[in-house]
Amino acid sequence: MRLFLLLSFSTLMLLEGYMFTYETDKQTLLEFKSQVSKGKRAVLSSWNNSFPLCKWTRVKCGQKHKRVTGLNLGGLQLGGVISPSIGNLSFLISLNLTSNGFGGTIPQELGSLFRLKHLFMSFNFLKGEIPTSLFNCSRLVELHLHSNSLSQVVPWELGSLRKLVLLDLGRNNLKGKFPASLGNLTSLEELSFVGNIMEGEIPNDLARLANMVDLQLAANNFSGVFPQAIYNMSLLENLNIIDNGFSGSLRSDIGNLLPHLQGLFIGNNSFSGAIPATLPNISNLQNLGMEINSLTGNLEFFGALSNCTQLRALLVAYNRLAGDLSTSIANLSTNINILELQSNFISGSIPHDNGNLINLKILSLGNNLLTGALPTSLGKLSGLEEFSVGSNKMSGEIPSSLGNITRLESLWLFNNSFEGSIPPSIGKCSHLLYFYLQDNKLDGIIPQEIMQIAPLVLLNMSNNLLTGSLPETVGRLEHLGTLSVGHNRLSGKLPETLGKCLLMVQLDLQGNSFDGTIPDISGLLGIKEVDFSNNNLSGSIPGYFANFSSLEHLNLSINNFEGKVPTEGKFKNATIVSVFGNINLCGGVLELKLKPCKHSSFSKKVLIGTSIGVSALLVLFIAFVSLCWFRNKKRNKTNEATPSTLGTFHEQISYGDLRNATNGFSSSNLVGSGCFATWSLEEFYGRV
Repeated sequence: MRLFLLLSFSTLMLLEGYMFTYETDKQTLLEFKSQVSKGKRAVLSSWNNSFPLCKWTRVKCGQKHKRVTGLNLGGLQLGGVISPSIGNLSFLISLNLTSNGFGGTIPQELGSLFRLKHLFMSFNFLKGEIPTSLFNCSRLVELHLHSNSLSQVVPWELGSLRKLVLLDLGRNNLKGKFPASLGNLTSLEELSFVGNIMEGEIPNDLARLANMVDLQLAANNFSGVFPQAIYNMSLLENLNIIDNGFSGSLRSDIGNLLPHLQGLFIGNNSFSGAIPATLPNISNLQNLGMEINSLTGNLEFFGALSNCTQLRALLVAYNRLAGDLSTSIANLSTNINILELQSNFISGSIPHDNGNLINLKILSLGNNLLTGALPTSLGKLSGLEEFSVGSNKMSGEIPSSLGNITRLESLWLFNNSFEGSIPPSIGKCSHLLYFYLQDNKLDGIIPQEIMQIAPLVLLNMSNNLLTGSLPETVGRLEHLGTLSVGHNRLSGKLPETLGKCLLMVQLDLQGNSFDGTIPDISGLLGIKEVDFSNNNLSGSIPGYFANFSSLEHLNLSINNFEGKVPTEGKFKNATIVSVFGNINLCGGVLELKLKPCKHSSFSKKVLIGTSIGVSALLVLFIAFVSLCWFRNKKRNKTNEATPSTLGTFHEQISYGDLRNATNGFSSSNLVGSGCFATWSLEEFYGRV
């Protein structure tokens, strides 16, 4: 009986304990819900007392104790802040709060979750420091804090989390030096500090991280020589240290020490010396990025890279490499997609045999010393999206076969000595966005077919020998932002359809022989630069230029414009507007130093015409009045000749009466005078 009571009491106590901890988890999550943004709480509508805790959305419970072991809220964009009550979920093993827009700080209470193994809090707006209490979570295997706004130094206490396999603190504002204590994390396989503002040298303590597979230190301010500790990471597959301040040379045996490398990215540093000859020994190498350094040597290692059959990207641009291209690239991997060799001292010509380059998407050879013509075989690279040979010493005609590369998006042929006409076949490159042809010796007309490339954003044909007119169909290029055909031999009137290129930002037509007036381009409200200088354009300057709020430069110099220069809006700033060399312009702001405006010949003609008109009207008025006077006079004479009237007149008035009335016909009573006589009432009476 006593044993039964003891067992009953123990069961009751266990049940009470179970109910208490179960309720604790429920209240904790309800408190957590209350801290997310109100508009998003509906996503957690099942989190209420009507549903069992273990059936709540994104909640996982353990089979034995029915306690919360997993909370997966990733990607819900809940907003708000993380409730400190989260620290009460003492059975929690996995917590995923990724991509929720949480603000505030990381709660110190997370340090109470001693069973926690997986913590995901990336892509939020968390700020402040990484809480030191977090390092009580000694079972932690994964810690993801990527893409937040965390600041301060990286705490040395991180080195106590010895079970960590993955640590991602990238894309924050962390500063200070690399903690040497991280050398204690011997289980670590993936480490990222990419995109912070950390500095200093990488400590040699990292040499103990023998299990490291993926090391990302890019975009910081780290310095010193290539970290020697990395050479001990023989299992390393991906190394990214681009955009730092590392210097010195690479060990010649790097290819033997890091045989499992798949991605090696050391670009945008200050490395010097030769590219190690052992790199081709890394048979699984897929991506090799060494651009923007001061590496030297020839291209012999290109041939050895044929051993790297998985190679997809080779980036060695902006270095000091030299050698003949034609014997170097044909044997690269058939898998290669990106080949960037620009801005070196590479000579020779582009080989006619494309060899294994059939899958290329990007081929950048610009700013080298290449000579010769473009081979027609380039047209076989049908998957090419970007092709650049700008700023070389190439010559010959542009092959029409380039039109076969229909996926081409960027074509850079500028600053060479290409001649002949622009192939109309380029119009078949229906995905072309950027077309650079400036600074060559191209002649002929601008092909109409170019104006059929609807997506075109930039078209630069300046500084050539092009003739003819600017095609009327230019208005079809609705996405065109830059049109530059300056310094050619183009002529004719500018097409009215220019006004349909509503996204235009830069319009350079200077140094041609265009004539006529400026077409209506008043709809180009986002334009920043307009250059019509050195042409034969005429007419008045359109006033709508004054209202272009983004306008930074307007050059109308050396043309035949006439009339008054506006003084409103952009025309108030003489540093923006240039109008010199138009002898018939006047007015404008004082800084333009133009002559003041006078009445034009047209105004004089209007004034003379108006004067003549007024004079004519005055003459007509006088003639009309005179006619009326003569008619009245004639009527009066007719009335005087009527007998009955004269008789009556004589009968009623005597001569004596008139003499007395006029004071003896005094001159003061004179009726009028003519050209030959003066009439008085006395003479009038005598004649009557």
